[in-house]
Formats: sequence, structure tokens, C-alpha cells
Amino acid sequence: MSRVTPIESFADLRVTVVGLGRFGGGVGAARWLAQQGAIVTVTDSASEESLADSIAQLADLDITLHVGGHDASDFTDADLLVVNPAVPKSMPLLAAAIEAGVPYTTEINLFIERCCAPIIGVTGSVGKSTTVAMIGHIASQFRTTHVGGNIGKSLLADLDTITPDDVVVLELSSFQLDDLPIIGIAPHVAVVTNLMPNHLDRHGTMESYVDAKRNIARFQTADDVLIVNADDSALLTWETEGAPRFEPVRTSEPRIALHEPGKHLPGLAELALAAVSHVGIARNKGLNALATFRALPHRLQTVGSRNQITYVNDSKCTTPEGAIAALESFEVGRAIILLGGYDKGHEFDALATTVAARAKGVVTLGATAGKIADALAGVRESLVVLHAESLEQAVQLATSMAREGDVVLLSPACASWDMFDNYEQRGDEFATLAMQD
Repeated sequence: MSRVTPIESFADLRVTVVGLGRFGGGVGAARWLAQQGAIVTVTDSASEESLADSIAQLADLDITLHVGGHDASDFTDADLLVVNPAVPKSMPLLAAAIEAGVPYTTEINLFIERCCAPIIGVTGSVGKSTTVAMIGHIASQFRTTHVGGNIGKSLLADLDTITPDDVVVLELSSFQLDDLPIIGIAPHVAVVTNLMPNHLDRHGTMESYVDAKRNIARFQTADDVLIVNADDSALLTWETEGAPRFEPVRTSEPRIALHEPGKHLPGLAELALAAVSHVGIARNKGLNALATFRALPHRLQTVGSRNQITYVNDSKCTTPEGAIAALESFEVGRAIILLGGYDKGHEFDALATTVAARAKGVVTLGATAGKIADALAGVRESLVVLHAESLEQAVQLATSMAREGDVVLLSPACASWDMFDNYEQRGDEFATLAMQD
């Protein structure tokens, strides 16, 4: 993939945004492009009803919308395609257009190549959202800070107000990083939390997944720094001769006490403190700022207590490793864990071992319920494993197992797409159900 020269003017350029989506990236790209004078078409195979919120955010602009299907001319006649990271390059119309030489890029690429502020980029299989939130929380106490990427809204609309004295913090998924070679630019500070099998349904192999992740540092210069979790041996192999500066950080023996639950959080805080040190924020100042840090919604979030049973929403957990970390945050024998969802190709044997050692009980649900039940078979005879057809039933079954002092933990280890639009919807429903009598 050869590097593309940044487009200086979008005026009258025919641009197709491929994939409007429901998470803000497509909306942000379409709005910004229209405001730059581009002739914008948005295409998405999802229905108008499911995209209603996103469509409403474009109502004030002169944008052509094609939803519920695709028109081939939107791809072949475009001067530029801006592709949502969730859209695979194997999509026939997109693949044909790229093969025919139609240039393409992404929303995050448009932002990175135009951002004048130092960028701290964070990736990893588990913990990247929380690390981004920690970095953003610390940096905002001392500098004007903008947080975006995979964690939140598009920052394209903020380009005119971002200054070189600001700090930008981006969560970067493997999907977003996959297309970073198009622009050949990397964050000034790159942070990698860990590497574990994830999104193999999209990348195909672990090697392809890791290769996408490596793009976060592949284009760094000698002025940049790569911060990695020193306790992940695979990341230690990322050190190379010359650029960038390589900074391994120990996370298994952190020196930080946080108010939030989560055995893994102090280690992520060490990575965050290392990152902000490269934008001029000393460790002691960062530690003081972390005293007021609170966990993000859907990430080991206590949503309430009923009959002295605590309900914890960890819906953002979409990997077995994340569920293991969640279980390790609670007293042995106290957690009834809700597991299952969309199948991303994970194996659950290691999770089953931890469940056997730490959980009081399990409720399985979703597409991977049978796969998880098979992994749990025989790990501990006394372990109660129940199956639910819905999240409502899962909460009911878990509550029936729980006693005073126990925890009902939604930490599914799987994506939500088999039953929900996204993990937020899943977590919100869990929170509602948890507080129902």
C-alpha cells in the first residue's frame, strides 16, 4: 500500500462515505467533508430505521443518502471513498472499486494527517479504552485535551480549534490501524497495552491482527516514542534499531492504588503515566490527577445493589482475557458471571480454568453459549452452569444463585452483535434489569 499525498481541497470532490454506522465516525466524516465543499454521498446496507439517529445528524446538510443497499456507481464514480473501519475490504463493490484504482481513506486518517497537536495513540487487545480515559483524564487537568477515535466522537469537527499546545488522545482499533499505511503517519506517543487473539473473524490469523496493530509504531520517527507493556513478551520484540524510542513499562507490579475496582487498572495507570510524561506532565502530577479518575461506563461499572447483591456491568469486555481480569477483581467464590455473545473466533479454555477457580456460578447466553459450556464441562463438578435464552433470563438466573455479599457480573467475553446493536445497549439493558424487583 503506497502512501497517498494529503488532499488539500475537497471542494467539488465527489466523495462517498462507505458505512454511516451508529457510532459517530461516519457522521463525523460526512459532516466534515460536506463543510469542506465536497459532493458527499453516504451509502450503508443497514436499514433507514436502524440508522435513524445517524441520519438525523446529517439532516441540515446537502448530502445524498443511499441506505438499505448500495449503488455501484457510488463506488466507481467517486473521486474518493472514505471507508468505515467496520466495512471489510472484501466487500465486493468496495474491492472492485479499489482494484479499479479509486482512492480510499478513513475518517481517522483524515484527522491524523491534519492534526497539528501531539497525538497519543493507544491500542491493544484489552484495556485500551480505559488507558485512553486515564490519559485523557490526566492530561485535561493541565492541557486542553481532545479524546476520540474508537472510544468516542469523531474529532474532525474540532480541527479548526485544536492548537499545537493541545493534546489529542486517540483509541485506535486494529481496524483503524489497518489503513494507517495509506497516510504513513503515526502518533507522537504510541501505547500498546497487550496482544491477545482478537477479531480473528475479520483478520483471519493472529499474524494479520498483530501486523495491523504494529502500524501504530511503523511510521514513527526518532522524535517519537513507543510505550509497551513490558509484561507482554510479544511486545518486547517490537523494539527495533533507530526510531522510535522504545519504552517498556512494567504493569504486573504497579505502584499505584486506585479507588476503582479492577486488578488490572493500576497496570494501565502505569502506561498512562508513562504516556503523559512525554507531553510534559510529571508522574507526581499524574498521580494526583488519577485520584479523581472513575471507571468508564460498561467497564467494571457497579450499576447498583439489591438485597445486598452487587450488580457489575462489564459489557465492554469482548475477549476471554478481559473476563479473566474481571473475575480476578472480586473475591473467590463470590461472582456469578454472565458469559456469551457473538463468536469472534475465540477459544475459552483459559477462561474456563479461571472460572473454575474463582466463580460461584455461570450463566451462558448468545451464539457462543454452547462453545463456552463445552469449555466449562468437567472443569469443576460443583460449578453451577445454567443457560439463558435472553439477557433478562440470564439476570434472573444469576440473581437466583446469588446470596448476600455476592456479585452478579456481566463480563461476556464476546461481542454483542448476535443479540444487541452494540455493547452499550447490552450494558444498559443489564443495568435496567439488575434494578428490577
